[in-house]
Amino acid sequence: MMNAAVAAGFSLGVVYIVHRFFEYRRIVDGLGARYPKPIERFGFLRLFGDNIIATEGAPWKVHRKIAAPAFTEKNYRMVWNESVRIVQDLLDNEWKRTPEIKYEHVLDLTVPMSLFIIASAGFGQHMSWAEEKSVPAGYTMSFKDSLHRVSSDLHLKLLLPPWMLGLTSHLRKVRDAFDDFDKYLLEMIAVRRAAKEEHADLFSNLLKATELEADATSKLSDRELAGNIFAFLLAGHETTAHTLCFCLSYLALYPREQDRLYEEIKTVLADPDSLPAQIYEDMARLPYALACIYETLRLFPPLPGIPKVSGEDQSLVVTYADGERKPIPLPKGTQMYMSTVGMHQNPRYWSEPDQFRPDRFLGDWPKDAFIPFSVGARSCIGRRFSETEAVALLTMLLAHYRVSVTEDTRFIHETFEQRKARVLKARTGRDVFGHVNMLHWHFGLAIHTV
Repeated sequence: MMNAAVAAGFSLGVVYIVHRFFEYRRIVDGLGARYPKPIERFGFLRLFGDNIIATEGAPWKVHRKIAAPAFTEKNYRMVWNESVRIVQDLLDNEWKRTPEIKYEHVLDLTVPMSLFIIASAGFGQHMSWAEEKSVPAGYTMSFKDSLHRVSSDLHLKLLLPPWMLGLTSHLRKVRDAFDDFDKYLLEMIAVRRAAKEEHADLFSNLLKATELEADATSKLSDRELAGNIFAFLLAGHETTAHTLCFCLSYLALYPREQDRLYEEIKTVLADPDSLPAQIYEDMARLPYALACIYETLRLFPPLPGIPKVSGEDQSLVVTYADGERKPIPLPKGTQMYMSTVGMHQNPRYWSEPDQFRPDRFLGDWPKDAFIPFSVGARSCIGRRFSETEAVALLTMLLAHYRVSVTEDTRFIHETFEQRKARVLKARTGRDVFGHVNMLHWHFGLAIHTV
């Protein structure tokens, strides 16, 4: 009898999780354009309160109005300086200036780097590669550990009911991480409200922007402040980490392009070992570094497609291959899907679209055909933040080390195209924001001193 009850309970649990998973996938695939009510019911974008991604209409305008000023030149300078510091810390302490380092999965390098930067420039929490074991009173884990677990185990929080998060040791850690992270966010809001000194991180800027609102009804609540910074955390760290991951692999495959980038870096960095090795103004002198990032985003955009909804009755004029132009009516409320991959691979705008050619982004290039950060009013608010971080990390790494594909006797006879296909092979999925995630990547990266 007991065994039958246990089996029945287990079966019901499996059915619940499967149902929850498919509802979650349906919402993610729809990204809110087709399934607004399930999104509201599922609430996965509101784990820590309403934010600029989860809202629509008038509430979204309030969030955007307050969030936009949080991204300032002072914040971008902080992103740059923290990126330099984090790479310097990596070279000196984690790698200990070892002549050669090998990574089987390059995300093991790029994800921690991007997390450290969003923690610092987003939350004002300085992190290092050295393990931090101190846990404040009233918490079960450090800010660093809770941040890492929240970002990596979000799917468990979304799929499982609260009571299931206490069944195993791992699930209890997930539950505790979310509880701790919530407390950290609210505590930081209280501390920043009382602080007199100026801070340049997003958290402080967002808090300052909402306090400057003259209309009390437009001010963000503490929950909404926490919700926005949580959205910036998830949307910000993973996209940059994956972009850097692919950029490094392309540069390993195309050593001539890596040499060109290194020559540019050498002309800008007079003394790479000085601190800070780079200053924020250097970014304008590194156009080829940004071109490498852009070319990677063109080939592997964070969003394979972007959903849009027609805000009013209008028509869209399309041009067919034979030159014929035809208007397509779009009544108000029409749901559309912009294919980022299709746009970025269209030979009408990009010559040799399947080739890695960063120099296509030097000089004049078709800006309207490049949409990795979306377009329009709801385009990515953190674009400059991401670009600044990516350029700083890339140039600091390549100022000291060269990247190459790890040699393997199993592939000694493969052609370049075969190696390229192997290096770039990835099984992809999407996170709650629709960003492409590498679930498995067959690529060995050898990093050795210049």
